Amino acid sequence: MRLSGIVLTAAVMLLLTGTSASAQRGSRGGGPPASAPANMPPPQASSPQRQGASQSGSTSRGSGSAPDKLLNQNTHLSSGLKELLPPNTNLDQASSGFKNLGQFVAAVHVSHNLDIPFDQLKAQVVGGKSLGEAVHDLKPTADAKAEAKKADRQAKQDLK
Repeated sequence: MRLSGIVLTAAVMLLLTGTSASAQRGSRGGGPPASAPANMPPPQASSPQRQGASQSGSTSRGSGSAPDKLLNQNTHLSSGLKELLPPNTNLDQASSGFKNLGQFVAAVHVSHNLDIPFDQLKAQVVGGKSLGEAVHDLKPTADAKAEAKKADRQAKQDLK
């Protein structure tokens, strides 16, 4: 009974971090992981858009899939983000280095909302600063906390 509780806790933690058991096994099989008890239902696979949505809650949470892979799968999101970035921006290059898709999308919104050069904002966020800290450094007159929250809300909306 105790082992089942540990396995269940581990499965919940995996789901909360935006990863799936099938991604860890490197297959697309829908069955339970090899270490799961036979009576445990298989984890529900999520679509790329849904994975991105679960990762956008905070700009510092979750590892998830690489943003460029998810952007390539979601052309509607990609085209919307291209409109917010400078012309001829390569989304694969722009999104590289971000922890997850939500962090990237929020950074795009902050850059657009506050007219902060995206490359400068990206350098700070990818370098380890929170979105709010980067806004404070690059646009001291802005309400950094409110702007970061606004961008997170916009990112969540985009990722629905």
